[in-house]
Amino acid sequence: MSNQIRTLSPSTGEVIFEHPGHSVVQVRQIAASAKDACHAFRSLTLGERKSIVARFLNILSENKNTLANELTQQMGRPISYTAGEVDTACKRGNYLLSIADKSLEIIPGEPEEGFRRFVKKEPIGPVLISTAWNYPYLITINALIPALLAGNPVILRPSPQTPLVGERLVSYFQEAELPKSFLQLIHCASGEVLGSITTIPQIKLVCYVGSTAGGLQLRTASAGRVLPLNLELGGKDAAYVREDADLRYTAAQIVDGAVFNSGQSCCSIERVYVHASVHDAFVEEVQRELASSRYVVGDPTDRATTVGPVISHQAVRSIEGHIGDALAKGAIDVTPDSPGLNPPPKLGSYIKPRVLINVRHNMLVMREETFGPVIPIMKVNSDQEAVALMNDSEYGLTASVWTRDISRGEALIDQIEAGTVYINRCDYPSPDLAWVGWKNSGLGCSLGPQAFDAFYQLKSFHIRESQR
Repeated sequence: MSNQIRTLSPSTGEVIFEHPGHSVVQVRQIAASAKDACHAFRSLTLGERKSIVARFLNILSENKNTLANELTQQMGRPISYTAGEVDTACKRGNYLLSIADKSLEIIPGEPEEGFRRFVKKEPIGPVLISTAWNYPYLITINALIPALLAGNPVILRPSPQTPLVGERLVSYFQEAELPKSFLQLIHCASGEVLGSITTIPQIKLVCYVGSTAGGLQLRTASAGRVLPLNLELGGKDAAYVREDADLRYTAAQIVDGAVFNSGQSCCSIERVYVHASVHDAFVEEVQRELASSRYVVGDPTDRATTVGPVISHQAVRSIEGHIGDALAKGAIDVTPDSPGLNPPPKLGSYIKPRVLINVRHNMLVMREETFGPVIPIMKVNSDQEAVALMNDSEYGLTASVWTRDISRGEALIDQIEAGTVYINRCDYPSPDLAWVGWKNSGLGCSLGPQAFDAFYQLKSFHIRESQR
């Protein structure tokens, strides 16, 4: 059971980071020091914690170009886009700052003469945050900022594919004058070791972003404890194009929602259902969009590139396996010929975007998370059929309906089993709305007005002000 970190660049295959990995014994020591730091952290006022976070966000923003270059190297997103993730992370952080006072305020009880009753929101204790590589700054900010603002020491485990993200965040928080014991870094490659870490008694909450299989593994490992888990897991997000949709606009949005970040997002579009009356016209619009100059597969350090590599050669094999399964079962590859899509670079883990039609629900590409730039399009005959197929999935993160009839669209999204539903938009987590997975897509939530809920425990105070 190797726990060693060896990070390869997905664009060149070069080793860019190595670490032996922290052992469970080492993490026990780190967790013990985090537990010891709880009292000191609670002694800081919320205002003082907010000041530290505000300084951190300024430092993060000031260094976005450095972080952008590192992120492109570690996970392969084109350099034209990586600075945007840091900007968005700062915006999310500032939103969380703006709601901290209200989110953590004391809740008064009902008035009663001679008594004072209220509910305080107390820190839960040391929090283990394990993040993913595909949007590492955004994902980490979602949990890290509310955890610290609520007064909890944090043990941060960055993805082995983006380990420098963790190094930078810890360094910047120290620069912002957060004491070292309040935020500590661990490196861990093994899922088994991570599972063992959840059994450490000083850890009082685990926030995990990753695959559904990984989340289930943590639930099993921690089953002997009363340990809350906040899980953001996989997705198989669906889009339905109604017969009245603006096809050119819709095609452009859906292609972007399926291909951006090389399709490596839990909320990227992975299934497209199109009303039969507009199916052929919509497919033509998708082909036109994907063949445009907006889609260029290539070296992610080149600013002309808009589609970089996927994360690894193993990911390429998995994605090609889904495509091959679909073609073997009757799907048709209608990917357009385009100078921007052919041929991808020889070095690295590249796969060009693909468009598949004549797909069915017995194909892997419609059932399992593909996590790549594949657009499977299925013909449907009615709204009812579309909704039934959208709900026929073990996942439920996001879904979208594309239509000019907004009232009809609202009636449809109300029937869809997903944590976030859109009309005429996709692939967009809003900081002021709860980001929550239904079914096997998650447990708990982040962002929105409940962003702090996981990070405190309630304590009721019932005081009689006189003994007579």
